[in-house]
Amino acid sequence: MKRRRFAAVLAAGAMLAGGTAAAGPREEALQLADLQWNHFRLHSDAKSLAPLLAEGWVLTHSDGKVQHKADYLAQLATGSRRNTAITNHDSVIQYYGDTAIVTGKSVQSGVGEQGPFSGSFRFTRTWQWQDGRWVMLASHSSRLAP
Repeated sequence: MKRRRFAAVLAAGAMLAGGTAAAGPREEALQLADLQWNHFRLHSDAKSLAPLLAEGWVLTHSDGKVQHKADYLAQLATGSRRNTAITNHDSVIQYYGDTAIVTGKSVQSGVGEQGPFSGSFRFTRTWQWQDGRWVMLASHSSRLAP
């Protein structure tokens, strides 16, 4: 049952995320990968998230802290970092050959190294088409003023 619900949410999100009916298979695959990024973080599923991230993946948090793939996934797996809610909106995807930039706004809450967090953010994610799939190279978030 959970799988069906997840598939329905992903399908609905994929239709809304791109904003065009003419999206091809690669564009649809990126929309799905970007939705999976949030889904796997929300469910602390480090094992499923790992293949979406390039080996050199880097995350710049809204406080300026930089985190690399192994450290981020370890925190997710142990529960020392977890999201309790993630809602994205105003997403825009720009393609540059085999690279895509996804920007948008996000409202998130959860628990991190400094304790509970919540807020509105702008995000930028850089994806690249590699070996027939999209992998995220980098992610950055900036906190929006209240």
